Amino acid sequence: MPKSVWLLAIGMVINVTGSSFLWPLNTIYIHDQLGKSLSVAGVVLMLNAGASVVGNLLGGTLFDRLGGYRTILLGAAINLAALAGMTLWHGWPHYVVFLTMVGLGSGIIFPAVYALVGAVWPGGGRRAFNAIYISQNAGVAIGSALGGFVASFSFNYIFTANLSMFVAFFLLAAVGYRHMTGVTGAQTNVLAEKGKVKSRSKLTALLILCVAYMLCWVGYVQWMSTIASYTQEVNISLKQYSLLWTINGALIVFGQPLVNFFVRAFQGNLKKQIVIGILIFMVSFGLTAFAGGFKGFLAAMLILTIGEMFVWPAVPTIANQLSPKGREGFYQGIVNSTATAGRMFGPVLGGVLVDLYGMPVLFMVLIVFLFISLGLTIVYDRPLKKGKDVPPASMSSI
Repeated sequence: MPKSVWLLAIGMVINVTGSSFLWPLNTIYIHDQLGKSLSVAGVVLMLNAGASVVGNLLGGTLFDRLGGYRTILLGAAINLAALAGMTLWHGWPHYVVFLTMVGLGSGIIFPAVYALVGAVWPGGGRRAFNAIYISQNAGVAIGSALGGFVASFSFNYIFTANLSMFVAFFLLAAVGYRHMTGVTGAQTNVLAEKGKVKSRSKLTALLILCVAYMLCWVGYVQWMSTIASYTQEVNISLKQYSLLWTINGALIVFGQPLVNFFVRAFQGNLKKQIVIGILIFMVSFGLTAFAGGFKGFLAAMLILTIGEMFVWPAVPTIANQLSPKGREGFYQGIVNSTATAGRMFGPVLGGVLVDLYGMPVLFMVLIVFLFISLGLTIVYDRPLKKGKDVPPASMSSI
């Protein structure tokens, strides 16, 4: 990989390691430490995710206007200010305010990084986005492993560790990303984009795929919210719960040869790759519904991880293939904002369903959502055919 891609990957490891000290434990902290209900915890996470949606769209637009360097620095600066405040004041309601700010800052960073890696390594294809995806999950493995251990002593240490990692990321970005500007343009919003793109079918296809992507995230985020709290009820410790996320990240990093083997078997067909991933998600949630101890949750997490290894890197790759020149940031902003929308509504929906009807009903609803996601993925490229756009080989039909 080019040196610039390595720097972006290292920065993402540091950034996500800091985030992973806290995000797997958010619901537990709000519910157990601050004494709020799961529904309230879901609303707090919704505010965080809502700010991330705004940040995703803003970050993508700023990338096209200002370039990647300035956009990433802006997001990092917002995160630094928020985490400094959270380290000093993490009671109620200060925690909500600062967590929302973190959502905005992180939302700005992620689409800018994804668009930037595509710009600095245009010939990398799936490998460029997979490098960022792997680095994210290396951060998840490191941060969640340390987070549960640190939290078992005191949650106060979590905030300090989180802040220190974001200071390191800001310094790396300020020095290492200085010459990485990326592609700039004059993009404004979705309506303007529709008028500028020669074929609207590409944007339509992306939006259909992103709805499927969002529904997958509605299910996935339950592991960070309702399922996280449920593990405490079945006597799984914080250390064991954090270990699940450590295994998740480690499997993604070290399991790439296995995934690459299957990707070659699909002949680079990203659509088929996503369909297989969604089917694996269904198996995982079916197993989680009947898990009663650590071994059951571990098996479900392993299966879930394999599913996300198929789905998560494929969607931004397709977005990059569909995006017109100079609009890469905007298209990555759409992808990240829809994923964040799933993270925004997922905890609220999950919390309400569990509070009113219990966990079994939640799992039934999640399986239905995955069936809908599967159908949308199968048909997402039909607008391309109607618009007489020839999809790349990696998006060929199944």
